[in-house]
Amino acid sequence: MDRAQIEKISKALADETRLRIFEAISRTQQMTCGEIVSMRGVTPATVSHHLKILSEAGLITCRRQGQFVYSEALPETVEAYTWALSKIVRGKKSPRRR
Repeated sequence: MDRAQIEKISKALADETRLRIFEAISRTQQMTCGEIVSMRGVTPATVSHHLKILSEAGLITCRRQGQFVYSEALPETVEAYTWALSKIVRGKKSPRRR
């Protein structure tokens, strides 16, 4: 995973509403937009905006079936992201002690 993708995922998850939506989708196999909208404080326009950002970051996939759009979490992206972050930490030098 390159640095640009790490930044994109970090920014996507940094927003409280997106993180809540991502958590909700991750707890289920799939969620419709209507189910996400039923979460308090989230309008259809807001859901659409946040789903687009999560999708562009590769955290979820969305598919249309009839009149419904289903969103699913992509755990392989989270695994790659976690691995990339741990690689950054492992590459960091220990701070000097005085």
